[in-house]
Amino acid sequence: MPSRNSSSNWPKIANVSFRLLDQPITPQEKGTSMITLLQTAEQLSKGLTTPDELIESALAAANHSAHVFITVLQQRAIDDAKASTRRWQQGAPLSPFDGIPYAVKDLLDVFGSRTTAGSITRVDAPMAVEDAHVIATLSALGMIPMGKTNLTEFAYSGLGVNPHFGTPTCDLAVDESRVPGGSSSGSAIAVQRGVVSCSIGTDTSGSIRIPAAFNGLVGYKASTGRYSMAGVHPLAVTLDSLGPLAHTVADCVALDAAMRGIQDVATETADLSRLRFVIDDGVLSDPALQSAVRHNLLLIMEQLRTAGAQVERRTVRAVARTRELIAREGWLGAIEAWRLLGPIVEGPQGHRMDRRVRHRLRAAKDIAPENETRIRHARTELMAAMQQELDGAILVLPTVKHVAPPMAALSADDELFARVNLETLSLTMIGSLLNMPGVAIPSGTDSIGLPTSILFSTTQGCDDALLSACLAIETSLDGV
Repeated sequence: MPSRNSSSNWPKIANVSFRLLDQPITPQEKGTSMITLLQTAEQLSKGLTTPDELIESALAAANHSAHVFITVLQQRAIDDAKASTRRWQQGAPLSPFDGIPYAVKDLLDVFGSRTTAGSITRVDAPMAVEDAHVIATLSALGMIPMGKTNLTEFAYSGLGVNPHFGTPTCDLAVDESRVPGGSSSGSAIAVQRGVVSCSIGTDTSGSIRIPAAFNGLVGYKASTGRYSMAGVHPLAVTLDSLGPLAHTVADCVALDAAMRGIQDVATETADLSRLRFVIDDGVLSDPALQSAVRHNLLLIMEQLRTAGAQVERRTVRAVARTRELIAREGWLGAIEAWRLLGPIVEGPQGHRMDRRVRHRLRAAKDIAPENETRIRHARTELMAAMQQELDGAILVLPTVKHVAPPMAALSADDELFARVNLETLSLTMIGSLLNMPGVAIPSGTDSIGLPTSILFSTTQGCDDALLSACLAIETSLDGV
């Protein structure tokens, strides 16, 4: 098939450099190499692969990735790939991403499949009669949803464990099996294991950023309202958001645009010397913060300082106040989740739920209505306070205080599970409550090779500026 590398068809991500593959992917490499979304698009453009081959590889890899998918959309994927391959052969692809498979969290409707939300109580739910809006948008660009990924039941935990459909795990060579992070566990592991180059998750308290952190990926949680939520099973409507998981910031930028129906990405890479970063000293002094997480964060930020960025360390009062508010009044996401899921918990199917999810939801029942009023009032004030304190700077926190914890101990001890789950969510909840877009970027590993991560966040609605800054961060660190 001839090359069709027309500049008018290419996603324009200014000043982003990424390694392009000059040779076709061998059968041995398919499903195992770290092939990014943009690299795959380049392969298609050069005629070095076809959508048929991409889907064949993804489906084969999915069959060897236990518990990653609740539903594999095999026939739709094969049919869509055939149509896409014909378009490329005719020189008329719908976009540079036409024929590229991706994975989607099983909270989003995909026509002809059941949206389980990771719950055994929904195994008889009716089939979706249409795609969620964001899925339809990607399909209009030719992208192919090849499977619906596993998650924590009803997306209500940061650890990613699911007793009904199994728990997906990464293939890092470490001492023992580790939790994948949640709730978008399968979406992260599908990318980490190389089944797909990118996936879609949801994030209400950290459900994209945490699994990205635990698995060495980039995860972007958007401000609410950036994407249509039509066809997305809700958890807490005030806080629910969508976003991509991928190997690179550049891939997340490209998929973010595609999710909004844009194929000609115009996001500029920011000038690093004009960026200001604020590392919150209050969080860095937290005794629960693991030394490798702290060390790697400071090392990365020093590299950015050396490259020309302005970096300061100080206590951000709005961060401390938000943490205090959550501890004192309760979690707004829990209040809204109970309102939605309480009838299931207390209904005839409640006993079938994951006991840990059921227990945590029940605890939200006791949060008084006046607490919610105080939380919502304080939330508005804290959002303004954060904007004033940052004054255009980017907030820098660890994504999670610790690396992915061992699975066995958590599975055996419900009290430990609850305690570790709250610690895992504690930093991402800040940005969720204040509607701050955030990008989790790998920062290195600990002594046994487990990934650590940094969370870069801006204030509500400043998504484009954040993505531009994170492109600059990625470009700078790639040269180190």
